Amino acid sequence: MANIMRWDPMNEFGSISRMMDRLWENAMLTSPRLLPVESWGVSMDVLENDDNFVVKATLPGVLPDDIDVTFSNNTLTVRGEVKQDETSEDEQYHLRERRYGKFSRSITLPTRIDADKIHANYESGILTLTLPKTEEVKARRISVKSIEPGKTIEGGFEKIASKN
Repeated sequence: MANIMRWDPMNEFGSISRMMDRLWENAMLTSPRLLPVESWGVSMDVLENDDNFVVKATLPGVLPDDIDVTFSNNTLTVRGEVKQDETSEDEQYHLRERRYGKFSRSITLPTRIDADKIHANYESGILTLTLPKTEEVKARRISVKSIEPGKTIEGGFEKIASKN
């Protein structure tokens, strides 16, 4: 005897929802005109150590001359442009996923930076920025001195603690 399954209308809604999600994703991938040209940003990693912030931005296919880096009021901004490939009238795209156009990304750093010492390096599509902290915000190591038991330090001078 065959198993009888009860019809679940909510299962049908889930199936329709998944189909609509796939349709929307395909439309976004195949029609870049649905996304504003300047809507995409730059993927970044921001690292901090005692002396610097290091920012690594992924910019594949961007020429160094097409990258503009500015620093003002503790805000780092990376701007640029990916140029669109030239096409002829006898060519037709079957798939077009690569992005082109202008991009921009700004981040604000939590401490003061010595802007005159910022260093930028671009290699294999990765922009690496080293932003040194100013001397007054760098962590300083404070040495801790040991004293003999029974002594206290007052005003920088050792004094024997009296027992009264």
